[in-house]
Amino acid sequence: MLVRQVAPGIELRLFELHDAEELFAVVQRNRGHLRQWLPWVDFTESAEDVRRFLQRARNQYEANQGPQAAIVIDGRIAGSVGCHPIDWANKHCSIGYWIDADRQGRGLMTKCCAALIDYLFDDLALHRVTIQCGTGNQRSCAIPQRLGFTREGVMREAEWVNDRWVDLVVWGMLSQDWRTRVHS
Repeated sequence: MLVRQVAPGIELRLFELHDAEELFAVVQRNRGHLRQWLPWVDFTESAEDVRRFLQRARNQYEANQGPQAAIVIDGRIAGSVGCHPIDWANKHCSIGYWIDADRQGRGLMTKCCAALIDYLFDDLALHRVTIQCGTGNQRSCAIPQRLGFTREGVMREAEWVNDRWVDLVVWGMLSQDWRTRVHS
């Protein structure tokens, strides 16, 4: 079971089905800012929609395809960080993340991503982790930059979000580079 202490009062833990209402409330409160970059927001209209996501996330974890974790700050859900299904043949996955707008700008997401990446490289022995961010999403792109990821390129019009095509920057990290970064 994934539980990681990120900092005092901040932890990552697997989502539970009973988190649906609380998670939906955070999404609702942040709908305007999240829907600019995340395609799933417009399809999340109720706690039941969130519950279905949480069940898929649980199934993904139980199938050894990677975790979806709640970011819990002082006992309350403040966002999410997790894996898209792991490609075990190539020991690779991509990760995604979001956090309550009131919590942005404090380095919390960078710390949470680092904790998940530690888990992916150290516990799951993956070889490669990628992050894809909208080219205009400066806050999101700052996270892989701060973590030492390599900017590998741009996928043009790669995602349909909020009635428009979004170009995605691809950032990559190899396990040996992560270990070098962490221990230097």
